[in-house]
Amino acid sequence: MRKTSWMAGALAAAVAGLCAVSASAQTKVTVAMSGWTGFAPITLAKETGIFKKNGIEVEIKKMPTSNRHQAMAAGEVQAITTTVDTHLLYASSGVNVTQVLVLDSSHGGDGIVVRDAVNSLADLKGKQVAVQYGGVPQFWLAYVLKKNGLSIGEVQTVNLQPSDAANAFVAGQFDAAVTYEPYLSKVREANGKIIVTSDQTPGVIIDTLAFQPDYIQKNPKVVKAFVDSWFEALDAIKKDEKKAFEIMARDVNQTPEQFATSAKTVLWYDKAGNIEYLTKTMPTFIKEVQDVMLEAKLIRKAPPSLDSMTDASFVK
Repeated sequence: MRKTSWMAGALAAAVAGLCAVSASAQTKVTVAMSGWTGFAPITLAKETGIFKKNGIEVEIKKMPTSNRHQAMAAGEVQAITTTVDTHLLYASSGVNVTQVLVLDSSHGGDGIVVRDAVNSLADLKGKQVAVQYGGVPQFWLAYVLKKNGLSIGEVQTVNLQPSDAANAFVAGQFDAAVTYEPYLSKVREANGKIIVTSDQTPGVIIDTLAFQPDYIQKNPKVVKAFVDSWFEALDAIKKDEKKAFEIMARDVNQTPEQFATSAKTVLWYDKAGNIEYLTKTMPTFIKEVQDVMLEAKLIRKAPPSLDSMTDASFVK
């Protein structure tokens, strides 16, 4: 009886241990993102224990935009933060994603920098432009050029990450470059000429958080916890901006003062803003983005369904 009792106890303990490991695995979320100022509240939620309080463990993996969907397809990450156009690129390449949260929009945080001899966007025809392929810089360049009577095929593009594009431009390379904060500030500090910023194209550069549809179906509480943690992080910024900026600034290698300047160029979306955007603006906007990308040949085919690419239920 003692032996049976001991074995039963050991078995119960083993099962409990397995359940604990399973529960822990279910609550861990790895998110792929970059050092963009607009994503910084995610770091704040991690560093201040907001995610942990809401029952999830979040790992942040910094990686180029072009690698994030591959990491998701391989199961290395469960969530991706990037722009609406990039999510469309992922979906058109066979990696289904559903956007559940609007993070931020760029209001001057993205810019096209040019040499002094370039006085208009039309002057870029035939010029060399450093721009990241497969991400928002390439889409935004195509969008801005189209609005000014040019196609992206009429400029000579060179594939460089936004940080490298800014550094190369400051070093005297290329006729123009497309970059964003905090790298755009480096160009400003070097007295670079910024011919257009995202302030002049409001509502076009929008960042969202997305999971794969299957993951959402299996882990709705985890997705909800991530979304709620974002809103709590925004509340934490309002309550103690100084402390929040110190934490977020470290993540993007800025001083708190530099981060404060960068933060002025982005708009973080709270709950009300999310409900408004996801339910009213997104259906029309995502169709416009698709059309621009197809025309510019940034995608070869449209995603199977635009409707399935957004789920507003988690922000309500």
